[in-house]
Formats: sequence, C-alpha cells, structure tokens
Amino acid sequence: MAFPALALLRAEITDLAVTHSVGRVVEVGRGTVEVSGLSERAALGDRVLIRCANGQELGGEVLALNRSTISLLTDGAADGVAIADPVEVLGNVQLAPDDSWVGRIVDPFGRPLDGRPLLRGGQNRPLRAAPPAAASRRRLGARLETGLAIFNTLLPLVRGQRIGLFAGSGVGKSSLLAKFARGVDADVVVIALVGERGRELREFVETVLGPENMARAVIIAATSDQSPLVRRRCAWAAMTVAEHFRDQGQHVLFLADSVTRFAEAHREIALAGGEAATLRGFPPSTSHQIMSLAERAGPGPEGKGDITAVFSVLVAGSDMDEPVADILRGVLDGHVVLDRAIAERGRFPAIDLLRSVSRSLPQAASASENALIGQARQLLGAYDRAELMIQAGLYVSGSDPLIDAAIRVWPALDAFLAEDEAEGSIESFLRLEKCLSQASDS
Repeated sequence: MAFPALALLRAEITDLAVTHSVGRVVEVGRGTVEVSGLSERAALGDRVLIRCANGQELGGEVLALNRSTISLLTDGAADGVAIADPVEVLGNVQLAPDDSWVGRIVDPFGRPLDGRPLLRGGQNRPLRAAPPAAASRRRLGARLETGLAIFNTLLPLVRGQRIGLFAGSGVGKSSLLAKFARGVDADVVVIALVGERGRELREFVETVLGPENMARAVIIAATSDQSPLVRRRCAWAAMTVAEHFRDQGQHVLFLADSVTRFAEAHREIALAGGEAATLRGFPPSTSHQIMSLAERAGPGPEGKGDITAVFSVLVAGSDMDEPVADILRGVLDGHVVLDRAIAERGRFPAIDLLRSVSRSLPQAASASENALIGQARQLLGAYDRAELMIQAGLYVSGSDPLIDAAIRVWPALDAFLAEDEAEGSIESFLRLEKCLSQASDS
C-alpha cells in the first residue's frame, strides 16, 4: 500500500546533500563577489550560500567562471560580506511542485509564504525546461468561456492560446488579469506575481481572488524589494508549476504579471555579468529569455494537458515598439492593448479593440459569428476615424452612411465592450447582434 505523505517525506530526505564544496571570498565590489577555490566545482547558474563572519547568511548565483575564481551576484546587498568568508555551492537548485500546492502562496524556491508547512513533490523539475517538441504539439483547442463579453466574442480566447496584455501603469491590467483568474474555465490557475508591491499580495488573494477562486490557484510571488535573481526566477518557477499540472493532463491557466519586470530583472543580472546593453538598455539575451518563457506555454503534446497563458506587459507611454513589447508581440497568439484614454473616460476593461488581435480567428468562430465580428470592427473603425469631427460638431448627418450607422451603434457597442458578467459565448453573440442591429435603424 502506497503512502503519498511518506513518498513526499522520502523526497525531502533524498534531496539533502551529504557534502558541499566550499570556497572563500577574495574580492567584494563592482556589484559582484569573487570567490576562489570553486572554479572546478561550480557551474554557471549554480546557487551558492555565503556564510558571513557576523552570522549572516546570504544567497547568490554564479554569473561567471574562470580558472582561478568565480563571480557571484548576491540575493541582497553584500553588506557584511568579508574577505575569506566561506562560500558553499548548493548546485542547480530545482523545483519539485506537488498537487498540494493548489490554494497556496509559494516563493520562487518552493517555500511557503502563507505561514503553513509545504512539502516538496516527488519529482525535481528544471526551472528552464525545454518546451514540448514542436512537431508533437497539438493545435489550439476549443473556445473558452471567460466571463467577459469582449473575449467571448470579438477577441476569443481558446485552449492553449498565448496572449499578451499591453498597458501602461494604472490602466486596469492587474484587474483584467484577476477577471481572467475568476472567469476562465480551467482546472488550475497558476499566477506569477513578478516584482509586485508587497502590500498588494494579501489584497489580491483575499479580495480580488477570494476563497473560492484561490481554492484552484497557485500563486508564485516575488516582491519588488527582492533581488533580480529572485524576481527572474519567479517567472520560471511559476511556469515549472504550470508544467507539473499540464503533464498530468490538466488544463492550466497561466497568468504572468509582468513580463516587463521579468525582463528588467534579467537586464540587471546580465549587465552585472558583463553583457552589453544594446536594445534601449536591454542586453541581446533578453529576446531569448522572453521567447523561451513564452514557448513553454501553449498546447501540450498528445496525452498531456495545455497551458493557456496571459502575459502582461508594461508599456511606458503606450509605446508598443519598446523592446519587451515588440519581442513578446511577435511570438504570441494575440495581443490586447489597454488604452489610457478609454480608462480615463471610465470604460473598463479599457481595451482598444482596433489595436487588439486574437490569432485564434477565424477558426474560433462560426461563419455567422465572424460576420458579426467583422461588422463590429468596421463600425468601430469608422467611428474612430470620424470621432474628432463628430465631437467638434463638424460632421453633417447623411454625409457618409457608414459613419451614420457607426454613430447610431456606438453607445450600445461601447457599453457591450465593458460587460464583465457575460453568461457565455452564445448569449454574448446574441447581445452583440442586438447592438449591431441598431446600425440599420433609421
């Protein structure tokens, strides 16, 4: 008879190392710590532990190697680190997620943040796993119910799709992610909070998610005051947890807030390691880091589940051509742009439909549904082009039948885009059809 708790305890004991390689600090400065005696023992990316003479313990990661020394970036300020302090190599620390993590808040190292004990799973997983083989991955799946009218109709989200939310600060990005966490049909929701403000974590769990939605979620959190090593690791750890559930055949909703802070953390690490800044201050390796993270999400291979992913991106001044936004937009299956002007007039979610795209179309909708989507976009586009004239009183009714129709339908269509209590796609399309019927009214 198998005892799961005993298996988990055995995994904890097995992971304990009997011996550790130890070196000594020889230089502190320039943002890194130099250590001797470990050049033939440590590997790039290994975790280390500095035991300071004052009793402090400080974690870090190997950034560079040469024949005589290794360079470390510490998890925090190097205050208290002295010459000859012992440095212990912990190796490539992996993550071992477990089904019992559902409903829990965990840090990027698999340690509990909610004050309750947390056992590791029985299988160690690499933080930077390869995505499923491209030739063996399934195609995108069926359309998902989201609880949001715009995503049930005009910007459909399908199983295994990866989309980006592009927005400036304070435009409703985090609120929209929370609505996805509450409304999207999934077995497990994995949420990566990368560099979030510490005070917001409890509010997000208790108020935004609530007990019912937290019961199917795993939150991996690294706050803004933590080192770039921890913040970067947060996104990798969350994706590793999502892969654990995907490999069991479950449908996972992965929410990352935000890829921008993940890229900024990588920039700090890469610059400390000597990499040059070329992409508006970002090192060239940023592209690979972002794309490799995004590729791990999506449809799984035959016999496995899927990871439907929503990645948020902070775009300063709504600049969609800044490096992180440009890189991510090119590898995703759709992008959603939140506009500050729409938010300022009080419509939430503040989605600019004309600048947003779902690459699941036209396959995700029927012929009649695609016709409604095309008509809605046409009318919104006509209104957008003529909006300045309309507001200034310069447009004369009857000058353009399409603009006349757009003016008639715009109030109802704009209200439809704000609906966040949608019952389902069929009902949402019926309401969209009713809104568009006003275009033909005289």
